[in-house]
Amino acid sequence: MEKFVRLISIAPLFLLLCFPLALAGHDYGAALSKSILFFEAQRSGVLPRNQRVTWRSNSGLYDGKASGVDLVGGYYDAGDNVKFGLPMAFTVTMMSWSIIEYGKQMASSGELGHAMDAVKWGTDYFIKAHPEPNVLYGEVGDGNSDHYCWQRPEDMTTDRHAYKISPSNPGSDLAGETAAAMAAASIVFHRTNPAYSRELLQHAYQLFDFADKYRGKYDSSITVAQKYYRSISGYNDELLWAAAWLYQASNNEYYLNYLANNGDSMGGTGWGMTEFGWDVKYSGVQTLVAKFLMQGKAGKHAAVFEKYTAKAEYFMCSCLGKGSRNVQKTPGGLIFRQRWNNMQFVTSASFLATVYSDYLTSSRRTLKCASGNVAPTELLSFAKSQVDYILGDNPRATSYMVGYGNNYPQQVHHRASSIVSIKKDSSFVSCRGGYATWFSRKASDPNLLTGAIVGGPDAYDNFADQRDNYEQTEPATYNNAPLIGLLARLGGGQSGYNQLLPVVTTQPKQAPLPKVTPAAPASSSGPITIAQKVTSSWVAKGVTYYRYSTTVTNKSGKTLKNLKLTISKLYGPLWGLTKTTDSYVFPSWLNSLPAGKSLEFVYIHSASAANVLVSSYSLA
Repeated sequence: MEKFVRLISIAPLFLLLCFPLALAGHDYGAALSKSILFFEAQRSGVLPRNQRVTWRSNSGLYDGKASGVDLVGGYYDAGDNVKFGLPMAFTVTMMSWSIIEYGKQMASSGELGHAMDAVKWGTDYFIKAHPEPNVLYGEVGDGNSDHYCWQRPEDMTTDRHAYKISPSNPGSDLAGETAAAMAAASIVFHRTNPAYSRELLQHAYQLFDFADKYRGKYDSSITVAQKYYRSISGYNDELLWAAAWLYQASNNEYYLNYLANNGDSMGGTGWGMTEFGWDVKYSGVQTLVAKFLMQGKAGKHAAVFEKYTAKAEYFMCSCLGKGSRNVQKTPGGLIFRQRWNNMQFVTSASFLATVYSDYLTSSRRTLKCASGNVAPTELLSFAKSQVDYILGDNPRATSYMVGYGNNYPQQVHHRASSIVSIKKDSSFVSCRGGYATWFSRKASDPNLLTGAIVGGPDAYDNFADQRDNYEQTEPATYNNAPLIGLLARLGGGQSGYNQLLPVVTTQPKQAPLPKVTPAAPASSSGPITIAQKVTSSWVAKGVTYYRYSTTVTNKSGKTLKNLKLTISKLYGPLWGLTKTTDSYVFPSWLNSLPAGKSLEFVYIHSASAANVLVSSYSLA
């Protein structure tokens, strides 16, 4: 051990000084408030008196007029001024699901009313966009003309043509997703506004019938959407998705039977996915059907629903890296699917992992992966790691939520936030003039787009905070929608099921050294405890480094053997353990740990404490 101590004492001399200072902890409640506030910046139409994003004003006031329909309202999808129906509907579905699962936690933090307002802003628009049972307006404006201009919404001079689907120009994916949104939202308002809830459910019934009877891809009818929101997965996933939400909203056996009878032919029981988002809904369907099965609602369809559940678990295992085909992750641990707005897949996948963790816990089940059975807590830990990465626990120490933390994107690819507020300077911003004056401006945005989740880093955790870097700096409503549920869950604990799962929720105050919590439960009654503490710190080239001492204690009355530890969010060198392919084991000079004895290892990095978990062990 003397040799080990000497090695540690000189370790700083050999450090590559490339690890940025990360946040020491997170205030999930504050992040929740900000993430909901973002939706107010995306509002189109006549803004209400209680509008909190005060730099925005009314816009799109003549939307739909040329078509003889009122389409004022709704949301702009991202950094442009188009109202795309498919991602807007998915946004509302996911906001509603977040409230359905974790509304109690939102209420305890004072945010439930704001979240419900955000849902209603979308559903009020969908009611307008669905003037007849078999007609649905799916887009206002078009991306080509809109992207040619850089104007704030209040100054728009671009074409605001309204595009619709109908029996002769169908769009089962669009109608199906909108049916899902209306059905999910009807659950949200069931108690507080029952008349509105019934109205939403009636629209959902009609939209599902429309989608199912007149089948076709929406982007074959609304062709201007192909370049921006092309339906690559087709419409079968949306039909199943809508049926699942209609069953949850109505308890009507017709929709349960629909899921069972069409699961094989429509891919619900066949597709094993590693993504979930506005286009591909299969993993979401499979998660909901698994919930129905765990609730004992499958009845005669249990065998089919078990097949859905197996595919849901395929997705969950892939996220954990324990499946037969796993998701790609960056060196810092973030799910990585694509260069353009990768964060949408991070928040959606993390939400599914969180609710599935709670479903498993409530039914006293474990996750079945190719590598073996996995405890539900691992899914929650995975989701938490993704949220913490978004909020700043990453190699760049960058918060990818605008306005959260001290280091967040300043040049967001967003027309409204990048141009001075019309309330401060009412001078007209022309189509191309906006590019010359505001888009090319190498300065921070004049309006803070609080709560926006931007596209995020590349496959190697690199990020360029530049307005023209739309792949990384553009936000989107569907990035935030699943996140509000995640943040509510992490910030308020869990009260809707049978077991409160352990989540660190405290925001530590600033101090010379970061506040360190045990990386694993340290109970005197457990056979193994893990405790961490900071033993020293220093500053090198403006970066603060911390030395952590971690003690593993055998509290049992037997000898501890075959110990395997999983360590994540480690950004520096470690001494005192041996690294294997996917875990850490005893050092070469130690084969076992006698009863009552402890093992110490240390590591150095410039972040808060790494996550240390016991993967497996044996007692002899």
